[in-house]
Amino acid sequence: MSYAMAGALQEAVYARLKADAALRAVVGDAVHDARPAGVLSGTFVLIGEERVREAGDMLSAGARHDLTISVESDAAGFATAKAAAAAVSDALTGAALTLGRGRLVGLWFRQARAQRLSPGDRRRIDLRFRARTDDE
Repeated sequence: MSYAMAGALQEAVYARLKADAALRAVVGDAVHDARPAGVLSGTFVLIGEERVREAGDMLSAGARHDLTISVESDAAGFATAKAAAAAVSDALTGAALTLGRGRLVGLWFRQARAQRLSPGDRRRIDLRFRARTDDE
């Protein structure tokens, strides 16, 4: 196993989301890898939790990364949050990302959960992806 590609994977995911035109149309520049400080308003994307497990073989050290990308919105209803979540999914599913270390074998959508946050009228969608990396 190698956790060595985790930082490179996060950088590549972040860069892909920041550069995606469809996502930018919904959230503007609001893609973050740390929760913004202060009162939150509007719609934004947050790179969140990651769990990593061994996935190497006799030829290379590898890992399976389970990533969570969240969309939060204070827009009425779920339409805006779902539009942003769809753009995130389209941008990442099957993406051929170049890593600063190692290589991405594949990136797949796994599941999503939409919910209302309380207190208030915010919506949150957590999208879960699985990535497989090899340390060449």
